[in-house]
Amino acid sequence: MPTAREALLRSALAALTELPWSAIRMVDVAAGAGVSRQTLYNEFGGKDGLARALTRHETDRYLRGVERLLGERAAAADRLVAVAEWTVGEARARPLLRALLTGCWGEWFPAPPAVRETTAAPAVPAQRRADAGPPGTADLVALVRDRSAAALRQDQRNPGRRDPDQRGHGQRAYDRDELLYRCELAVRLALAHLIAPGAESVGPLVRTAVTAPLRVPPRAPLSAPSPRAGAR
Repeated sequence: MPTAREALLRSALAALTELPWSAIRMVDVAAGAGVSRQTLYNEFGGKDGLARALTRHETDRYLRGVERLLGERAAAADRLVAVAEWTVGEARARPLLRALLTGCWGEWFPAPPAVRETTAAPAVPAQRRADAGPPGTADLVALVRDRSAAALRQDQRNPGRRDPDQRGHGQRAYDRDELLYRCELAVRLALAHLIAPGAESVGPLVRTAVTAPLRVPPRAPLSAPSPRAGAR
């Protein structure tokens, strides 16, 4: 049985499929969750707190999905393709995730305001974490890139963890910079495909990007890790 907080987040996400954020009323979110409006305010402090919790919830859900795919016993290229294709599919089905990944909020999903330093810390631990805000688009790209690279490096250190049937299929060892570079290419191709969809899946593009020889060895990933990304 979901907690009151989980029920409220689900109710708010359901409301966003029909109404822009500015038109959603807290009383309706509470009613949809089957709890009192006071319970909602106790959990989130207000509408801004609910917005921050929603974006944190979507970010965490997305990153858990990425880690699940990276943990599969498959070739490196196959896992990066799977993450890219899943990212595109999930973002198309979940508009709030799409806004987080692309930074395109518009009026339907206004970006949640940051907490002012003078604001007292909320009593609910989960809200204190949510109030730190979700990672920005660049931070989210760095998080997925770094987690992808870490998972693939682990396989390079422990070849026995791989599926024996996958040896020789996209399992070439990369050095650190090349691995980070190719992992970021995979993420950015997924985001480009999300904004400007092609006639086919993003999978073939990602597979080419992560397996084709590089003419000039990369010295660093496309973007450096941010302080916010490194802290999460």
